[in-house]
Amino acid sequence: MIRHEMITNQELYSLLRQEKILFGGNLNLKIYGSLRCRSGKRMKRKNRVFFKDEVEALARCYRPCGHCMKQAYMDWKNGSV
Repeated sequence: MIRHEMITNQELYSLLRQEKILFGGNLNLKIYGSLRCRSGKRMKRKNRVFFKDEVEALARCYRPCGHCMKQAYMDWKNGSV
């Protein structure tokens, strides 16, 4: 997990190009989702974290976003995850 406030914009762009970051999350709400999610784009930098993959996010007890990851969210909600 990488905290957005701990890296520069250049470091962020580099990690994105190298595909070392594929998901974003909210530190306070413990929700993760797509980097293109409308909800995720509105959060404050201090609350944003990044994950390499879904496995990492789930291992840190984050849940899928109900907007951009509807099926994964429904699976999580129904206890399938």
